[in-house]
Amino acid sequence: MLSALTSIQLIDNNLARSQATTASDPTVKRETSYYLANIGSIKTSKDFVNNYQLFSYAMTAYGLSDLTYAKSMMQKVMDGGVSNPKSIANQMSDPRFKAFAQAFDFGDKGAAATSNAANNKATTSMFVEQTLENNVGQQNQGAQLALYFQREAPKITSGLQILGDKALFQFVQTAFDIPPVASSNALDKAGKNIESKINMADLKDPAKVQKMVTRFAAMWDMQNTDPTATNPALAVFAASSSASSPTISSDLLLQAQRLYGNF
Repeated sequence: MLSALTSIQLIDNNLARSQATTASDPTVKRETSYYLANIGSIKTSKDFVNNYQLFSYAMTAYGLSDLTYAKSMMQKVMDGGVSNPKSIANQMSDPRFKAFAQAFDFGDKGAAATSNAANNKATTSMFVEQTLENNVGQQNQGAQLALYFQREAPKITSGLQILGDKALFQFVQTAFDIPPVASSNALDKAGKNIESKINMADLKDPAKVQKMVTRFAAMWDMQNTDPTATNPALAVFAASSSASSPTISSDLLLQAQRLYGNF
């Protein structure tokens, strides 16, 4: 199996071709065609969540597939819209919810929420990107986490956002030896700890993000490679790692995701 670092480099060096190959996959083409042909018929958030094929496609595109079951919560996110500062989407610490509410803004746009061609095209592009990352993850989970971090890094503004996203938290915990989060009372402290390790402004700088990805890949490969097959390059960051496995409970994850929100 290729190392995480090698897998990442292969994708980055051939990104356009990898995206085109993923988009042309028969299953992806079929699901995308169905989505584009039918999303315009959805006029309410209830209609949307009750059409599993359309809703799961959109949730996957926005990196929220693990919450596809949370229909009631997502209806509130969409119906709240984004124009009201107190809407659920605007109070959530995880920016994926606001992005979803902007794309499917039934609160502000009503039945016209699904008729924006640009939004629909963006959703299909994101679905292809997410599918590509999922396919990479079948070969190397570390590479999938790194690619996701690269894509999401410019949107991150706080440690709480990272805590609210299981994949981002796993990336950061692996790369920077962030300790497990044991209780809801520790969320604020954990968020500040992340910010002490990462300058949030650096996440807007592709070169600095790439350094973080390289660090993560080295740590991931060191923690997940046969110890009898040593690679001196992986020892670079050894001194700063305790090789602890990512730990954050589902309850804590949800609390971080909806911090300051009411459901």
